[in-house]
Amino acid sequence: MSGPFIYPVRDIVGHPGEMREFESTIDAPEKWGEGLVAVREGEPLDLSVRLESVHEGILVTAEIATEYAGVCGRCLIDIVQPLEVEFQELFGYPGEEVTDFDVQDDHVDLESLVRDSIVLSLPFQPVCQPDCPGLDPATGDKLTETAEPEIPIDERWAALKALTPDPEDEAPRHVTSNTEKS
Repeated sequence: MSGPFIYPVRDIVGHPGEMREFESTIDAPEKWGEGLVAVREGEPLDLSVRLESVHEGILVTAEIATEYAGVCGRCLIDIVQPLEVEFQELFGYPGEEVTDFDVQDDHVDLESLVRDSIVLSLPFQPVCQPDCPGLDPATGDKLTETAEPEIPIDERWAALKALTPDPEDEAPRHVTSNTEKS
């Protein structure tokens, strides 16, 4: 059996304490993620994998570095951000204790673990920057850091707007006191 996410373990099966390390770059076989952002098909995945033989099976420790792309959840501009993921999983020997994953013949297949770890690490509400102000609800334009959204006035209260003075139009008034008059 071969494939980009399949790692051989024949030489360490049943030899607790033995370890193998692998470094590889694999292209994502398909789009991973369905929200505002996803890892695109063909996006390089840099994998660092350590396989350790233990009494119960093969302990897999992996680090993955890649990028996700999509749109900011506040202002809807396109974003591309780095993503780093780590996981550790025990692949049990067939017939031993029940684990979620088993050593298959002489290999371990990491594709579902890599995919699930990446998808679960994608942000639910991605932003282009931590303090992204978002969009103006009235105009749909991106707000700048100093701009504030224009709050629409309910038509039922619009008549009162004419009765309240605009603070910018009023000049400061000088009040005279009784002591100034004497």
